[in-house]
Amino acid sequence: MEASYILIAVAVLAAILLFLLLKTYNALIRMRNTVRNGWSDIDVQLTRRHALVPNLVESVKGYMAHERETLEEVTRARSQAISAGGADLATRAATEMTLGSAVGNLLVKAERYPTLKASQQFMLLQEQLTSTENRIAYARQHYNESVRQYNTSLAEFPRNLLAAMMGFQQAALFAAEAGERANVTVSL
Repeated sequence: MEASYILIAVAVLAAILLFLLLKTYNALIRMRNTVRNGWSDIDVQLTRRHALVPNLVESVKGYMAHERETLEEVTRARSQAISAGGADLATRAATEMTLGSAVGNLLVKAERYPTLKASQQFMLLQEQLTSTENRIAYARQHYNESVRQYNTSLAEFPRNLLAAMMGFQQAALFAAEAGERANVTVSL
């Protein structure tokens, strides 16, 4: 009789452990999918920016003919960002930050041209780029928060033991490099 109670207790304990294991596994899967979805949101906005940049360059080309170096810098940065599409997150973040900086520099220089600023096409593109940059910032913030929660969950005991056994790995933040955090300088 006592042996049957021990068997029942062991079975209940095993069921509880299995339940906790499955619950932990499913929670980690949900968080990992949230991180992946967050990156996908960033990627959509980056692709949108990549599509807008050539239109911006074309719209300012006639007005800013002697700013050829600035236009080439934007074009070069866009090409690098597109070619880094399949690269690791750090490389992708660096190229996207360079593109953002180049576009920002172009917009700052465009302020010197009153006729360009009055152009409807330029104004529309500038508004769309600003909106896209805001969307990128929001998507990046959401992604980084998802990564923070996921990585914290992977580091907590006892999840860290289970996560290691199940092959879960830390996710990388989408962060700016130190040199890319510098403010854009405006000289008049």
